[in-house]
Amino acid sequence: MENYAVFLRGINVGGINIKMADLKSALKDQPFSQVKTLLASGNVVLQSGLTPAKVKSGFEKCLRDSFGYDAWVVVLTAGRVGELVAACPYPADDKSTHSYVTLASDAAMLDELVEAGHALDSVELTRLGPEALAWLAPAGGTLDSPFSKLTAKARYKAGTTTRNLRTLIKVKDAATSL
Repeated sequence: MENYAVFLRGINVGGINIKMADLKSALKDQPFSQVKTLLASGNVVLQSGLTPAKVKSGFEKCLRDSFGYDAWVVVLTAGRVGELVAACPYPADDKSTHSYVTLASDAAMLDELVEAGHALDSVELTRLGPEALAWLAPAGGTLDSPFSKLTAKARYKAGTTTRNLRTLIKVKDAATSL
């Protein structure tokens, strides 16, 4: 059995509202155990004997069937989440900036985001691996930051999702303690 972190894209924003209790209930018939939801923003930790790709496809199908929307998730092992958190050069807490990590299920899509991000003079980016990119946004201005607007484009919807570094740390802690 492997410990996994599953990051859902776009729930509890933009009209797709899913209660975490309903999500957990929908997953009960899946080949997952120790399912825990975190922070009502689409973070799930679980155990499974499936590969990451099978967890992803099963999870997405369950969401589509149970909640009727085009669901996309990024699945990482607990160990990989820990590696990404450790590799992030930015602080988890800072009064002037917030640290974010954009996670991708498609490395080519993340490559494209990195290239587009480097064209923006106002963003600091650090590639953490094939599936993750760390970046900074001004405190209080995240949604207005040029890179945040870039990541929100429909082009990236199916393959990426972004989390605050503090959230990623909480998910790592929960996933490793299953």
